[in-house]
Amino acid sequence: DDDDVAGGADAGGGGEHGPALRGSSFDDDDDDVDEDVADFRERLKEIEAEEAKLREMQEEVSKEISAAAASTSAAGAADKEDADARSVHVSQVDYSARPEELKAHFQSCGAILRVTILCDKYTGKPKGYAYIEFADKASVANALVLNETVFKGRQLRVSAKRTNQPYWMRGGAR
Repeated sequence: DDDDVAGGADAGGGGEHGPALRGSSFDDDDDDVDEDVADFRERLKEIEAEEAKLREMQEEVSKEISAAAASTSAAGAADKEDADARSVHVSQVDYSARPEELKAHFQSCGAILRVTILCDKYTGKPKGYAYIEFADKASVANALVLNETVFKGRQLRVSAKRTNQPYWMRGGAR
């Protein structure tokens, strides 16, 4: 019986609760864990640095996009206002009129860039009015002289095209 006690749990073999806590096996495991944690922390720092660079790049791109959008919208608005200043609105246009015929009627006013006859979006039939865009602003004054002239049996009404403004910009919104 004494031999069992000497070779049993009291001898450092571990007994019922596993291996003994003495020796170098746990010290080696602690060193491995410390190395793994150090590697993990180093990799985490690299990832955080990369994230900071990506955020900086994203911010620069966002600034470039917003600057480009602002310049495009400002240029687009200026181009639209310029086109409106070079255009006339023609009402009482005959429903059978073709853009080529309107172009021929207004040809004496100046170089015409575009003739647009507006049509109903559901039926596709003309609404009875058109827009004519000229190459220069002086042609608009010449086109206004053609107000109340007869085209295809109807008396045309010619006016300078106005730039459309949304309701809230005209003081309509509260």
